[in-house]
Amino acid sequence: MTSQIKLILAAVIAALAFSAGWTVKGWQASKTIAELRAKQAQGTAARAEAARTDETQTAIKESKHAQDTIYNADSLAAFYTGIADVQRRELAYAERVQRGAASRAATYNAQAQADAAARSDLADKTAALDRQLAEGLGVVAELGGHLRRRDAEVAALCDQVNIERRLSGDDSDQACSQK
Repeated sequence: MTSQIKLILAAVIAALAFSAGWTVKGWQASKTIAELRAKQAQGTAARAEAARTDETQTAIKESKHAQDTIYNADSLAAFYTGIADVQRRELAYAERVQRGAASRAATYNAQAQADAAARSDLADKTAALDRQLAEGLGVVAELGGHLRRRDAEVAALCDQVNIERRLSGDDSDQACSQK
């Protein structure tokens, strides 16, 4: 073979080898690209699944939040209704008390006047008892004086009787015992 043919053949072989290497490198590049695309697709799928899970969790939380908000609003409304009922009862009671205030004031004034009259009557009775006590003490003092004077007169009379009996000589029969 000639050198030209060898050269052509070498060029063809080199071209084939280059082409085969190029093809192998293309396959490797295609494989790498396919692997990268697969990883990217898996990452995208994982992110999509995470986003779907997050959206599901968010939807569950939003639903729970809505339920809790409605329950809380209903509880508050029921509480307000209870407060309003209590307030209506208390206001009605206050109105009844206020309407009866004038009547009670008249009753209180009548009681006060009756109490004043009773106190005045009691003061009069107490003063009368005090006067009677003072008069009674005066009577007791006067009677005590009369009683002491009578006792002294009786004692003097007894002594006189005894003196008279001694004069007649009869000492054994005393009219009054000796003190």
